[in-house]
Amino acid sequence: MTPLLHLAAEQKSADVTDWPDRIGWIVGLLLFITLVYWLMRQGWKWRGTLQGDLPPLPSAPSEPGPAKLELSGRYHGSTTAGQWLDRIVAHGLGTRSRVELTLTDAGLDVVRPGATDFFVPADALREARLDKGIAGKVLTEGGLLIVTWAHGDKLIDSGFRSDHAAEQAEWVTALNDMSNTTITTEGTAR
Repeated sequence: MTPLLHLAAEQKSADVTDWPDRIGWIVGLLLFITLVYWLMRQGWKWRGTLQGDLPPLPSAPSEPGPAKLELSGRYHGSTTAGQWLDRIVAHGLGTRSRVELTLTDAGLDVVRPGATDFFVPADALREARLDKGIAGKVLTEGGLLIVTWAHGDKLIDSGFRSDHAAEQAEWVTALNDMSNTTITTEGTAR
């Protein structure tokens, strides 16, 4: 019995952790992650530079008139119209945020806490529809309110999601009616 105790006392477990190697791997991984994030940021800035020809965003008029509709929800970004993956980042249009939309006779007021607010004049509105995705956000069919509007010589799709999804259909109808009224008033099709 004594020899078994003696053998048990002599056994020693192997070192499990090689701290210098582990620290080296962790530092290397952190440097790699930092490099990836830096490259992503540079790509975002480069895209903004390429879109530098986009004119400044209009701001809301001092007297926009009474609100026809109001919506509270999320702004998911803007893309080139018809190209749901071509994100526009110039002038803060690529920044996701909370949003408060107000539709008046003057146009669509987009208020984004923590991001750049903008205004879409009524004559710049082209159409509205329910869709399932925009760059970086894909939902079920009809989950996003997409508003197409003209800015400079570019058509832009902006994606919104209401806190109450049922009210998005009402927005599509109101925006399309406003767009059709503008076309009829101007006497020309856009």
